[in-house]
Amino acid sequence: MPARLKTILSPKTLTIAALIAAAGTLVACETNDTLGRSQFLLVDNADLEPSALQGWQELMRTSKVSTDAALNRRVKTVGAKIVAAAGYNPNQWEYVLFQDDQPNAFVIPGNKVGVNTGLFKVVKNDDQLAAVLGHETAHVIGKHAAERYSQQVGAQIALQTAAGATSGRTQQVIANYGGMGAQLGLLLPYSRKHELEADRIGVDIMVKAGYKASESIALWRNMQALNQGKPPEFLSTHPSDNTRIAQLETYIQSKGYK
Repeated sequence: MPARLKTILSPKTLTIAALIAAAGTLVACETNDTLGRSQFLLVDNADLEPSALQGWQELMRTSKVSTDAALNRRVKTVGAKIVAAAGYNPNQWEYVLFQDDQPNAFVIPGNKVGVNTGLFKVVKNDDQLAAVLGHETAHVIGKHAAERYSQQVGAQIALQTAAGATSGRTQQVIANYGGMGAQLGLLLPYSRKHELEADRIGVDIMVKAGYKASESIALWRNMQALNQGKPPEFLSTHPSDNTRIAQLETYIQSKGYK
């Protein structure tokens, strides 16, 4: 790590922000039984729905929606089984297949799920599709969007408070580089944590829906073969494919899944 970055991310600099952010958790923590941990939540998923739906409408307006009947049917059929297994009403979920070569899928508050046609470069069967959609459903169960938003707001408040409460060189470092420090040291690890949690919960859901857990590993091996030149894991919002595969293998074995 370059010396300049070490200075920016010094324990003294980050500890000030971390302590202030931690104070907020005393009044904004709740336990998520599915995750088996407490969460820092300033908002709930429902609070994010209005703005999320505006973004969804804009995406629908500006993006090309696939008319491939067979792929649309697969996504909606597997999606309905997954959300039903997770305890949701499938009629309250919307799945849209976008004509986009990037292998990606996403979920936004309001139960809107987007799937790119490019995902089928790595999804070779319905079990692997179930792994993807189970993962996205798990983000909703885990309230990950609300937690991510709360972390970002909390970090900004902490940094602003720290900048006003300190003086001299430390204050300037926080003002100039604190956002970068929080991004690298506080926010991104949570994002990777969310992804790994969604992998595990998604496996539970897909098994309950009647799909093979081992195909989630096959999916990530396919993704690994496709991915080239990814950034180092510590600079990424997602775990490396190797990390995901290793953790999935351990989890599936521990649960006795096939």
